[in-house]
Amino acid sequence: MTKRRVLFLCNANSARSLMGEALLRQMAGDHFEAFSAGTEPDEPHAFTLEALNKQGIPTESLQSKSLDEFENETFDFVIVLCDKAQQACREWQGEAKETFYWDIRDPRLIGKVDAYQQALQEIRRRLQLWLPLHTSD
Repeated sequence: MTKRRVLFLCNANSARSLMGEALLRQMAGDHFEAFSAGTEPDEPHAFTLEALNKQGIPTESLQSKSLDEFENETFDFVIVLCDKAQQACREWQGEAKETFYWDIRDPRLIGKVDAYQQALQEIRRRLQLWLPLHTSD
């Protein structure tokens, strides 16, 4: 079975998109290859890694990447997690067979561990709804 490719995209690639990448790997890594990128990449936020670790989700391979690194690549799905990334996605030189927009509040703007845990839970809930519709055996 060929794994379908999914790119999670947000502004800094320090929280939400990294969470999406890590969650998808944990929840359905046998069906999907998960990637993440940012329009203005920073570094993985310590609270992001803490929230993932508390849920038993591996973080060793997570690193912030620029959307430019995925130029000319093709993805089955791109899941955009913020307005700013949605704008940049229009100019991106890659290909997405399907694009989804999930407006997840940026936990960096709140700056508390709880905000990161809430964002993680919201992404998990959306993936739980999305996966049955996009997982083919």
